[in-house]
Amino acid sequence: MKTIATVPLGEVADIAAGITLGRKDPEEELFEVPYLRVANVQDGRLDLDDLKTVKATKREIEKWSLLPGDLLLTEGGDPDKLGRGACWEGQIPRCIHQNHIFRVRLPADYFDPDFVSYQMASPYGKSYFFAHAKKTTGIASINQKVLKAFPLHAPSKSTQREIKVILQQQLAAVATASGAASKVVKDTVALKTSAYTTLFNHVTPIAALPLIQASPAGWEWVRLDEIARLESGHTPSRSRPDWWGGDVSWVSLTEIRALDGKWVDSTQLRTNEHGIANSAARILPSGTVCFSRTASVGFVTIMGQPMATSQDFANWVCGEDLDPEFLMQALICSRPALRELATGATHKTIYMPTLKNFHICAPPINEQRSIVKALKSQLAEAETLAQAAQAQFDDLSALPQRLLAQAFES
Repeated sequence: MKTIATVPLGEVADIAAGITLGRKDPEEELFEVPYLRVANVQDGRLDLDDLKTVKATKREIEKWSLLPGDLLLTEGGDPDKLGRGACWEGQIPRCIHQNHIFRVRLPADYFDPDFVSYQMASPYGKSYFFAHAKKTTGIASINQKVLKAFPLHAPSKSTQREIKVILQQQLAAVATASGAASKVVKDTVALKTSAYTTLFNHVTPIAALPLIQASPAGWEWVRLDEIARLESGHTPSRSRPDWWGGDVSWVSLTEIRALDGKWVDSTQLRTNEHGIANSAARILPSGTVCFSRTASVGFVTIMGQPMATSQDFANWVCGEDLDPEFLMQALICSRPALRELATGATHKTIYMPTLKNFHICAPPINEQRSIVKALKSQLAEAETLAQAAQAQFDDLSALPQRLLAQAFES
């Protein structure tokens, strides 16, 4: 936008906060009406799916009832959401707003409310609000004084409409492209699920008794601890710093989400020979499959080197009839069902008696390895698609602010 005159918003707009909730009820007849909360006012749109009601007097309803063309702005929240607002289009009759939302009513002969809304949502608007906001830890807010002083670009109304139409077209195209990229990301999740379902023959391969599903031809249900040794872990005393920071990797819940579905060769948290010697922790061999059983239930990794784990893990040292990667993928495939086995009020846990009752449905070892190879290939292809689509989605997510910046640059 070429340099044009600006005008303080308060000189051309009627600005008002809305009804205060929890106020002392006036001694007048009250009427129940819908009202907008901060949660209803999103960036560039209104979310009216969850609309609350409030009791107000006739005078209050007349004072705060919204009219088509009213611009609604939230007073605060996360710093990056300052200037969040949308235009009211008269979707609901006799709707008012709470006091944490500012209603900006502009003269229709001179201002297009969508143009003003875009301006406030642009980097130009956001930088003004951020510079003048009252800030506390993680929260920023503006008041009516700040809002009234907003330096509003005020070209002719015909120019405002031209800019609005261009932005609407550009932002609609971005939204369409973003939706397509988001769908691809979601589709890759379905691709991964389909790969597991197909290669595991539509069976949930890890289950506790009683078993419900029949085994596919050539596959067999077997008690897991008959073909893999079940081990737990332990945490050396935290009050002994000399037992920590050594050369023994120690798998913990802190890192398990990042390690899910992978081999781990080293960890951030490490203990040493004294920590192992003075606790129930044990160094387990390379190839041990580690399954988180507490709090973050269901994540799996495989030890690439001898290491230990916390007590939050069930660890299986596979015998000659069970491939470690097949077990890991079987646990991942069964994750939703296994999480249902966790119990506890505060932290959900799968306890050892249940873990000892785990059964696995598996084919012979060579077929296990073939399944793992095919599964890894299909998962890698899906992940490549997902990363490309996510990168495109991220780029598109940043585009609206660039378009708004271009429209309202001084």
